[in-house]
Amino acid sequence: MIRFEDVSVTYEGASAPTVRGVELTVPEGELVLVVGPSGVGKSTLLGTVSGLVPHFTGGTLRGRVTVAGRDTRTHKPRELADVVGTVGQDPLSHFVTDTVEDELAYGMESLGLSPDVMRRRVEETLDLLGLADLRDRPIATLSGGQQQRVAIGSVLTPHPRVLVLDEPTSALDPAAAEEVLSVLQRLVHDLGTTVLMAEHRLERVVQYADQVLLLAEPGAAPVLGAPAEMMAVSPVYPPVVDLGRLAGWSPLPLTVRDARRRAGALRERLSGLAPAPSRDRTDRAHPDPTLPSRPASETRRARPRLALWRRRNGKRDVPEVPAMPGAEPLAVVEPVAVVEGLGVRRGRIEALRRVDFSTVPGETVALMGRNGAGKSTLLSTLVGLVAPTSGSVRVGGLVPHRAGPRELVRRVGLVPQEPRDLLYADTVAAECAAADGDAGAAAGTCRALVSELLPGIADDTHPRDLSEGQRLALALAVVLTARPPLLLLDEPTRGLDYAAKARLVSVLRGLAAEGHAIVLATHDVELAAELADRVVILADGEIVADGPTAEVVVSSPSFAPQVTKVLAPQQWLTVSQVREVLA
Repeated sequence: MIRFEDVSVTYEGASAPTVRGVELTVPEGELVLVVGPSGVGKSTLLGTVSGLVPHFTGGTLRGRVTVAGRDTRTHKPRELADVVGTVGQDPLSHFVTDTVEDELAYGMESLGLSPDVMRRRVEETLDLLGLADLRDRPIATLSGGQQQRVAIGSVLTPHPRVLVLDEPTSALDPAAAEEVLSVLQRLVHDLGTTVLMAEHRLERVVQYADQVLLLAEPGAAPVLGAPAEMMAVSPVYPPVVDLGRLAGWSPLPLTVRDARRRAGALRERLSGLAPAPSRDRTDRAHPDPTLPSRPASETRRARPRLALWRRRNGKRDVPEVPAMPGAEPLAVVEPVAVVEGLGVRRGRIEALRRVDFSTVPGETVALMGRNGAGKSTLLSTLVGLVAPTSGSVRVGGLVPHRAGPRELVRRVGLVPQEPRDLLYADTVAAECAAADGDAGAAAGTCRALVSELLPGIADDTHPRDLSEGQRLALALAVVLTARPPLLLLDEPTRGLDYAAKARLVSVLRGLAAEGHAIVLATHDVELAAELADRVVILADGEIVADGPTAEVVVSSPSFAPQVTKVLAPQQWLTVSQVREVLA
């Protein structure tokens, strides 16, 4: 179905090809997962199949790519539209209409399908992807995950023979991701659709793949093989594979079910052991010596201080913390943000209702829940982008939606789902200069942060030429220039590979150690397990769970990380915990 013949792609100004030596065939009716670290050319490889490379992106394509017998060098994307459906990393750039139903119909209308066929396929797709309740909604009012499902649905309705998907589950909650992947698997098995997909969250998708196409490093020739074989040599791999490597299992498991069947001996070794004593994640050793760690005595008091404040202020579900004999009296730490009885309406939609929430310095909180639950809306109220319909929000003593920008930027900063929304200058240097001016910081403050987070990035680099992870780091540096006590991040691991995510976790731990409160909205259960002190789960605009990470995620089949599922009923969250006690 897809044939690559000695393919290489070189972009203008580049000293070497982004991909080279691609020589392989993808058969009809297979799901092939493209795997590799950020920056190795996965998106470029996908673009050669849809014709976007080089017709839209520019650059030089050598060799030949054929799809259903059509040469993508001589067929432009519009001439491949009846054969290839494409969803890129940014769903917003995909949309051409205003409402969900119109967007699902647009591709079929462009191909001249009859109204009867269009109506039937729209209804089928609405049901397949759980979009029926959103059919009349303006796309602009949807959450990021809902928009991603609409984008996927819009390429399914024309029934293409080939689907090219770049990070299709990056903004989806765990349940929605499973639904989408099940639909793709059904198309592959029942209709013979060929799917070529790149995805960083391998824990979600590797078990669905028939084959894995591994791009191990920039410029290296891709290798196509069985998923278990490729995971054994891949530089990126999901937690279940990491656990299998640690335990010495062969072949490596790809699913939680396979791992549980082999984990009996490992559970016996871990019996009677427990993860390291509970403490703030920020108290762990930090690889960056420029980011200081809090003394252990101080971090151990952080959780009781939070509990004390909540009890004194009438907050529920906080157990008494007995005083240790001879311990010094606990000082009350004032929260950096307090939300009480918050309600937000957006037209007919009640986005939030009766929300009570607070966070204190040094605490990392993960907001979780299905797409459209209200996570991004809560972050928006904390940063003043959305005014409450009822209740109150205070951040650093200010009411965010009434505060002036210069006051607010020194108290709270938001890194949005799309970091590019914060980046409007033509160079990294210009972005940094603007950030210094907006924050009233000394010249060079932002650039120093960029150098710490993004070593080796030149001042004259355009932000659009950065990878997703690099843009995130630049946006984070822009926000941190004002040193806000409260840092908000919306889906911060979207588009990041495991190495980039580990670097982000390291940076955020260091910031929490310095006393920043961090609130992140995420669907990444592995990130929450690794980083968060506390998890808050929202559903239909209400908080339905709020507590320590281990207590909340272990009891949830949707939000439990892979290691927890494999080693249950023992309460382990991450491979690093297991590795530490077995060392």
